[in-house]
Amino acid sequence: MNGAHRWALGALVVILVVLDLVLRVGLGLGHFVPDLIVVALLLAARQMRSGWAAGLGLLLGIVEGAVIPLTFGASALALAILGFLGSRSRDLFSGDSPIFLAFYLFAGKWLYDILLHLILLARAQPGSPSSLILVSPLMALYAAAAGIAAYTAYRTLS
Repeated sequence: MNGAHRWALGALVVILVVLDLVLRVGLGLGHFVPDLIVVALLLAARQMRSGWAAGLGLLLGIVEGAVIPLTFGASALALAILGFLGSRSRDLFSGDSPIFLAFYLFAGKWLYDILLHLILLARAQPGSPSSLILVSPLMALYAAAAGIAAYTAYRTLS
């Protein structure tokens, strides 16, 4: 990855995180906004080494936990694991086709919800397991659509 590409990817991550925080907290839209922090991590993780992707996930989890105090440590751990796995997926799957990217973002967001549920369950803060089957796939589909749009804009501008 050359220097210009690295800066463009960093700008995409910052834009998505700021947009997520503005829409979710600033405008109070909450769950009506796709999880752009997870999308930013998944898009960046495909271009990073595993350790850096896990570190970015940890950092983004701390930022998200500062906004949503209920999930403070859990989101940081889940995003660190997701960043590591997202980076390792580059070794298993190559290419940047829109179909693969949509599936990758869908599976990544759903995996994040599952990890978050399991971590919160271990902390005695259970959520509804039915939401993992009913709500999470829809939110993952929503995040995948937002991620495809963001990646298309990124590829067009860079």
